[in-house]
Amino acid sequence: MKVDEFDFELPEGLIALRPVSPRHAARQLVVGARGYSNHDLQDSTVWDFPNFLSPQDLVIVNNTKVIPSYLFAKRVGARGDLHRGNLHTEVNLHKQVDDTTWLAFAKKTKRLRIGDRLDFVEKFEDNFGGNLAQADNLGLNHPPPPFPNVSLSAIILEKHEGGEILLRFEGDVFHITQKLLRIGHMPIPPYIASKRAVDEADAADYQTMFAAHSGAVAAPTASLHFTPELLHKMAQQNIRMAEVTLHVGAGTFLPVKVTDTNDHKMHAEWGEVSADIVAKILETKAKGGRIIAVGTTVLRILESAAQGGTLKPFCGDTSIFITPGYDFKVVDILMTNFHLPRSTLFMLVSAFAGLPQMRAAYDHAMRQGYRFYSYGDSCLLFRQ
Repeated sequence: MKVDEFDFELPEGLIALRPVSPRHAARQLVVGARGYSNHDLQDSTVWDFPNFLSPQDLVIVNNTKVIPSYLFAKRVGARGDLHRGNLHTEVNLHKQVDDTTWLAFAKKTKRLRIGDRLDFVEKFEDNFGGNLAQADNLGLNHPPPPFPNVSLSAIILEKHEGGEILLRFEGDVFHITQKLLRIGHMPIPPYIASKRAVDEADAADYQTMFAAHSGAVAAPTASLHFTPELLHKMAQQNIRMAEVTLHVGAGTFLPVKVTDTNDHKMHAEWGEVSADIVAKILETKAKGGRIIAVGTTVLRILESAAQGGTLKPFCGDTSIFITPGYDFKVVDILMTNFHLPRSTLFMLVSAFAGLPQMRAAYDHAMRQGYRFYSYGDSCLLFRQ
């Protein structure tokens, strides 16, 4: 399909820069609960989410945990060569390859070379990026010039297209993890970071209450709407829940640059669906219940586990790309946020609920002032 078919104009004022409080107070547009006409839209709230379910259903969430993967670095030339001059850059880790190796997106990659060492710093220099205001907004102190203390280093092993590099960190996995927790910053989405600085509130706001297994560099944002109060309400209505893991990568925010969806290549992400979860899903289906995926990440890992035609335990990388015409094998209902135009996620929801239906839903949401993207409102989609 042509990527232009998934385009729409979104007013800037509808991009949410902060979540609502409490989180379950977010609005929720329900699409297709009673049928599949373009007019089957219901304005609701996340608090009402359990009212659309039954005790026979199974709600599945993503238990990945966002790591502070946005880093500031100083380039040191290959073999300690400083003659090319100092270079400051910013790096966003997006996929762990092994204990010490990560794929990352970096700025100024044209000036970086294979073999360069990047020293990741805890604090800004006086001239770091020429933006002391950003340093202040991040709550960082300015160390004495000329250089901040080095907390973590990595060597550039490879350079790829689109600003991607392969890094090998120095030290063991424990050392690397502890340093990342100390010097890294929460990788809030670029459409938020371009409008305001990261701050302490994001450390909590951009983490779900199910976060348990570290590895994501972007939040599974549909789960951000859940609160202990909402879980209590669901328990009172005997709504069952289960967990899977998909470590969301920063590639989820990359623009689709091709003109045809057939030419787009997805970045791989690691995920797991255990044998226990497979058994619960099959039991739910056998008893006439529905599978509710909380977020596109849950949907993608569940559908990855069923790519052979039968749902089986899954552990490994997936680069599944879902567009209209895809035959869904597991998920019946999808809870998700409102997505970027021309994005792979808008393509996915269009495959799930129908492109005309989603166009109508997004038009309605914009007219009604729904809040878009990661910190925005919710959409509850019933599969067409």
